[in-house]
This record gives sequence, structure tokens and C-alpha cells, in this order.
Amino acid sequence: MTEVALNPTRLILAAIIGLVVLLVLIIKFNVHAMISILIGAITIGIVAGMPLTQVVTAVNDGIGNTLKGIALLVGLGSMFGAILETSGGAQSLAVTMVNRFGDEKAAWALGITGLVIAMPVFFDAGLIILIPLAFSLAKRTKRSSLFYVIPLLAGLAVGHAFIPPTPGPVLVATMLGVDLGWVILIGIFCGACAMIVAGPIWGKICGNKYMIDVPEHVQNQPDIDESKLPSFGTIVGIILIPLILIILDSIVGVVAPESFIAPIIGFLGEPFLALLIATVVAMYLLGTRHGYTLKELEKVMTKSLEPTGLILLVTACGGVLRYMLQYSGIGDVIGNAVGSANLPIVVVAFVVAALVRICVGSATVAMTMAAGIIAALPGISGLSPLYLACTTAAVAGGATVCSHFNDSGFWLVKSLIGLDEKTTLKTWTIMETLVGGTGFLVALIISFFVG
Repeated sequence: MTEVALNPTRLILAAIIGLVVLLVLIIKFNVHAMISILIGAITIGIVAGMPLTQVVTAVNDGIGNTLKGIALLVGLGSMFGAILETSGGAQSLAVTMVNRFGDEKAAWALGITGLVIAMPVFFDAGLIILIPLAFSLAKRTKRSSLFYVIPLLAGLAVGHAFIPPTPGPVLVATMLGVDLGWVILIGIFCGACAMIVAGPIWGKICGNKYMIDVPEHVQNQPDIDESKLPSFGTIVGIILIPLILIILDSIVGVVAPESFIAPIIGFLGEPFLALLIATVVAMYLLGTRHGYTLKELEKVMTKSLEPTGLILLVTACGGVLRYMLQYSGIGDVIGNAVGSANLPIVVVAFVVAALVRICVGSATVAMTMAAGIIAALPGISGLSPLYLACTTAAVAGGATVCSHFNDSGFWLVKSLIGLDEKTTLKTWTIMETLVGGTGFLVALIISFFVG
């Protein structure tokens, strides 16, 4: 599909009008993000003067090419996470880490646990599962619950935003055409730094400044029965399966692409196959071996797919936005503007994602729109895989900062911890900004060496 030669001024006007329409629909009229993005993208094509047949082609290509890269990964990741959640695997990991670190360093244990758990388990589910442990620690040590909850939240936010197989970075990596192995490596490095700054460090500051008691409804909550949980080693081993296979594939592809083992690692390290292997292993070790019947597992895994439809459709519409920008030629106009401004792509990616995040609230929408705009820029495919992985981390960082009243996560955290709006802004919002900002700065520094 070739781009249409259209007037640059009209292209810029089309982009502005389309994005304004999109944002107004979401912010002012509360129209669903999927519908808003689709209407905004089509508006861009029509106002830009694209032939109607090419507008339709951009929609079809955007949906088809985007979904084929992430549909299986999101589905398998959801089922994998559901098994981990239902079996008590997340609790096992958290309890073991806290016991080994001790009460004094439990904040670090919760941050690391949140980071690991959020990769296969959705943020909301991970928080609801693990927050009782943070409350029990606060009750036992007579400290502010923020001392333990903030590190847990930071870890969950990092794992959810920066590290595949969680949907956000998978979406951005797919749009930018970068191997997930590099995204995982850069994401772990950026995420670890972000978790430390926004978790134990910021959590200690918040805990000392705000004495937030454990909510009344969990004051008399019984402690977790550790005897019924799967083993720590089993959980860690299963979670590492897809990460190691995907990373090995990327490394072997660079270090020994002609070796006899390269095709085998390439096959096993294909993201969907790596996740499939991990899911099957989890079905056995955490499912049937742990007392669940196959029918019970089937219900758990089927139910886990319910929220994926929304994620996939919003993501697909983000792909439509990307192809509309590319086919109309707006991508070239934006690319020339970025080039003349002499700004690194990593910085542009962060700023675009952050602006959408602040306006719309949804991290998924922010990642989707930012990835669509960056992927439409000329020359993106020629950048090194590591630089593109840094760009992916920058998008994740921008889509995380400044959570406030228009973000559902803000209200979930407020209600679960029992905070007022002002304190939530001073704790959770700053924590999210530290996560996104620190992750972006680390990605930016790395990009200077790999660009």
C-alpha cells in the first residue's frame, strides 16, 4: 500500500482535527475508547483527502496486522495469569519473599513480588490478591499501611507497564516491529530502577509522612494458610519459562544465527509458543497436580478471556490510527517535524504517551495512540532493536505518569487503602509519576549508547 501525496498543511490540519475529535469524544462525552479512536482515525483520513477506498484499506490493514501480532499473546497470557492467580501462586511468591526478607525489608520483597506477578496477572487482580499481605504486615509492625502498599503498587505498575507478556509492551513492540526478547531485557532494567525509586524509597517517605491505618474491614482478617499454597520454586520456574525462551531467541539470533541450535531456539522462543509451553506446564503443576480437575481449569481459563476482548479491540483501533497516519503521509510530516526539532525518538515517544495519559487517563489508550503515532514515523524500521526496545519503554513510561481523577486505577487504590482524594494524589499519583519518569530516564540513557 503506497502513501497518498497530499498537501502537508492539510495533513497537519487533519491530524489535529482527528485527534481533537478523539479526545473530546472520550473526555467530554465518555464515548468508549474503541469507538473514539476509530472515529478519530477515520476523521483524519477523510479530512486529509484520502480516497474513501484507501480509508477502508487503512482500517482493515490496521486491525488485521495489529491483531495478528498480539491476539494469541494476550489470550495465552490471560489464561496463564488466571491459573497463577487461582492456584494461590501469587500469594505463595509474596509470602515466601516476605518471610525471607523479614519485616524490616518486607517493602523490598513486596516490590519485587509485584513486579514479577504483574507480568502474567492483570494489575487489578494482582493488587486485590496481594494487598491483604501488605495490610497484615502493617498490622503486625504497627506501621502506616503505605509503608508496604506503595512498594507493592510500584512493583505491580512496573510489571504491568514495562515487561511482556503483559499486553501494553507487547502491543507497542508489535507496532514498532521489535523482538520481545529485547523489550524484556530493557524493560527489566528500566523497571527494576523504577521499582526501587517509586517503591521502597517513596514508600518509606509516604509511610513516615502519612499514618494510614489498616482498613476496618481487614482488621480481623485471618492470616494466609501457607500450607495450601504451591511451592515458591515451582512458581518462579513457571514464570521464568516464557521469559528465558524469548530472551534466548533474541540473543542466539545475534550471537549465533547460523548455529545448529538457532532454529530450535527460534521455534521455542517464538512468543506465542513460549507462552503456550508455560501455560501447559502451569495447567499441570498448578492445576491438575494441585487438585483441580480439567473442567475446573477450563472454566478458570475461559473466564480469564472475558476482559481480553476490550484490550484487543482498543489495541486494534490503535493500529487503525497508525496505518491512517502512515497511508495519508501524516507520518512523514510528523517525522520531518521531529527531525527539525532534533528531538530523540525516545523523548517524543514519552511526551506523546504522557500527554494522552494525562488527557484520557487510560494507560492502554495512551500506549495505543503513542505507538500508532511513533510507528508511522519514517525510518522507524531502520532503527536498531535495542533502540526500539528503549522507545517501547519510553512509551510505557509516558503512559504510566500522572494518574489522577480520570484513571480507574486512582479510584481503585483510593478505595482499597481507604484514602481521601488529596492523599491519593500525594502518594499514588506521585508514585506512578516516579515509575514512569524513572523508567523513561533509564531508557533514554541506554538509548544514547545503542542508537
